[in-house]
Amino acid sequence: MREAETTTRRRIADRLREEPAELSTLAEEFDATAGSVCSHITHLVQSLDNGSEELLVAGPTCRDCGFSGFDDRINRPSRCPECKSESIEEPAFTIEQ
Repeated sequence: MREAETTTRRRIADRLREEPAELSTLAEEFDATAGSVCSHITHLVQSLDNGSEELLVAGPTCRDCGFSGFDDRINRPSRCPECKSESIEEPAFTIEQ
């Protein structure tokens, strides 16, 4: 299938099968907002439910104190609930078989 014929969600899935990517990188590559990429990733989890593939998420982490217990592992939080730092490493995603 040519790239113009595939959906954004399928192109994101294909990209994540090649190598891990952060949320902002995906948003930039696919000319989309971070929110729409989060929506696509959420739906990807449901479409990968056949058991042969798995979406792996390296959740956000505070660069200052190392806190990683964020409630939402897909979105990038604005600041750390522990130390209030805004230096947050954003989540990264990959699809593995």
